[in-house]
Amino acid sequence: MITTANRTAFALALSCGLLAASAGVQAQPDTQPAPAGPAAPEPAAPTTPADARDALKKQAGDVDQSTLLKETLTKTDRQYSLLKAGRLTTNYNLNYTYIGQESIDVGLDTTGAIDLFKIENTRSHTITNTLSVDYGLLDNVTLSGSFPFVSKFTQSNEFGGIANSIGDLNFGARYQPFFQSPGGPTFTFTGNVGLPTGRSPFTTTAGSNLSTGSGYATGTLGMNASQVLDPVALFASVNLTASPGVTHLHQEHVDGTELTAVKPGRTIGWGAGFTYALSYNVSTSVSFQESVTTASKITFLDTSKVSKTKSTTQQTAALLNFGIGIRLSPKTTVNLSAGVGLTTDSPDFSLGLDVPLNFSLF
Repeated sequence: MITTANRTAFALALSCGLLAASAGVQAQPDTQPAPAGPAAPEPAAPTTPADARDALKKQAGDVDQSTLLKETLTKTDRQYSLLKAGRLTTNYNLNYTYIGQESIDVGLDTTGAIDLFKIENTRSHTITNTLSVDYGLLDNVTLSGSFPFVSKFTQSNEFGGIANSIGDLNFGARYQPFFQSPGGPTFTFTGNVGLPTGRSPFTTTAGSNLSTGSGYATGTLGMNASQVLDPVALFASVNLTASPGVTHLHQEHVDGTELTAVKPGRTIGWGAGFTYALSYNVSTSVSFQESVTTASKITFLDTSKVSKTKSTTQQTAALLNFGIGIRLSPKTTVNLSAGVGLTTDSPDFSLGLDVPLNFSLF
C-alpha cells in the first residue's frame, strides 16, 4: 500500500522528470534543412526622427557657421578682424575697375550761334594687384601693410595709353581697446597712412602718360563695429581722411597755365552691410559704401604768371557691393566681389578677387 508520504514524493519526482524532459527538448538545435529558394530579405530598420536629425548634423571636417561668417567678414574687409600676437598672414587681392565718361563740348561764336559741337568719350580700365601683410603685434593690436602694382589703360578721342607701375603704399594699425564679451559686438579702431609712391598725376604730361597714384600723402582714422548673429553677421564702419596736400608743382597745361599746389578736401566715409551663411562652406555678403569729399583748392599761375586759387565742387561716391565666400580648405577661403557705382563720381563697376597666401617663412 502506498502511503500518503510516498504518493507525495512520487508526484514530485514525476514533475521534475517532466520539467527536465521539456528543457532538453527546447535545448536541441533545429537540424531540419532550410527550404530551397532565395532567402527572404531582412526587413529594413525603420527611419526615426532621430536618424533624420543625425543625417542633417554637421559632418566631420565641417566648420561652424559662426566661424565661416567671421572668415567671410575678414575677407570682405580685414579691418574687422585682429590677429593673435606673433601671427603673420599674407593676402593677395586682384581688383578691376572701369570708368566711362561722356562729355559734350559746345562752342559759341560772337553772335551766339553754335560753331562747335563735340562729344568726348573717355574709358579707363584699371587693374590693381595688391599684396597685403598683417602681423599681430599684440592680441589686440595688428599692424598691416599693402603693396599695390597698378596697370591702367585709358582711351579717349585724343589720347590712348597704358601705364604699369607701383601704386601708393599703405601702412596701418588696428586696435581693439575693449574685451569682446561672448556673443557681444566687436569694436575696432583703425589708423592708416598712404604714401605717394605711385606715379603722380601732377607730374605727368597731359595727353602723354598716365598716373598710378594719388600724388599726395593721406592719413585715415576710423572705427568699425561687427556683430555675429548666426546665421548673419552685421558690420558697419565710419572713417575720416585728410591730406596736407602737395606744393612746389610745375605742371604746365595746354592752355598756358601752370599748376603749383593742390590741397585736397577732407573725406568722410561710412558703410554697412551683412554676411549670410548659405552652408558650412559658402556664404554671401551685401554692403553699401559712401564717401563725401569737400571742395579741394587748386593753386596755379595763369597766362600772365599771376597766382590764383580756385575751389572744386564737392564730390560724392557710392558703391553697392555683392560678394560670395567659398571655403576651399580649413585655411583657405576665397572671396569674390562685384561693385556697382551709384553716383557720377563713382566707378561704373568693379570686380574683386581676394585669396589668402599660406606658406612657411622658414
